[in-house]
Amino acid sequence: MKLICIGRNYASHISELKNEKPEHPVVFLKPDSSVLLKNNPFIIPSFSDDVHYEVEILVKINKVGKHIQPKFAQKYYDEIGLGIDFTARDVQNYLKDKGLPWEKAKGFDGAAVIGEHWFSKSDFKDVNDISFRLEKNKDIVQSGSTSEMLWKIDELIAYVSQYFTLKIGDIIFTGTPSGVGRVDEGDILEGYIKDSSCFSIQVK
Repeated sequence: MKLICIGRNYASHISELKNEKPEHPVVFLKPDSSVLLKNNPFIIPSFSDDVHYEVEILVKINKVGKHIQPKFAQKYYDEIGLGIDFTARDVQNYLKDKGLPWEKAKGFDGAAVIGEHWFSKSDFKDVNDISFRLEKNKDIVQSGSTSEMLWKIDELIAYVSQYFTLKIGDIIFTGTPSGVGRVDEGDILEGYIKDSSCFSIQVK
C-alpha cells in the first residue's frame, strides 16, 4: 500500500503558509509504517516541537492503473474517507530551507491517520462538493470542501498515475484547507465528513 499525498491543493492553505502556488500538483509519499494503528493515540515525536494537524479527504484506489486519462479516473475508486497528514512543521521548514526532501517531517511513525469509516462514492451527489471539518477539543479548526481544490480528485488520479502505477488499496491524501495548527499533549482531534464522524484521536 502506498500513501500518495498532495500538497498545496487549496489556495487558502497556500496563503497561510506563504507558499507559492504550484504549476502542477505537489506530490510526496508516506511509508506504510507512518499509518497510526487503530485505537492508538498520536504520540508527539521527540524530534519536533511543532507538529501540525492537516485534515484531508482520502481516496482509496480499487484497481491497478497507469497513465489513466482524467475521463476514466472515476473508475479507479469507489470509496472516500478522511484522515490527517501530521507534519513536523519545524523539521519541514528546516528541510525546505536547505532544499532537502520532506520525508522526515511527513513520514514518521504515526504521521498518517486513516479514518475507520469509508463512504461509498455513491453516497455523494458530487465528489467535487464534499464538505469536511476537523475539531480540536470540540472547536472547529479546519473546515473545507472538495469544491475548493485546485486539482479535483479525478485530475489527481490521472496526474499521479503518470509517475506511479496505482495499485489496489493505495490511498491518496488530496490536500488540506487552511486552519492547520499545532497539537499539544491532551488534545482530542475529531474528523467529520458532513456530520458523520470519521475518527477521534487523542494526542499524547
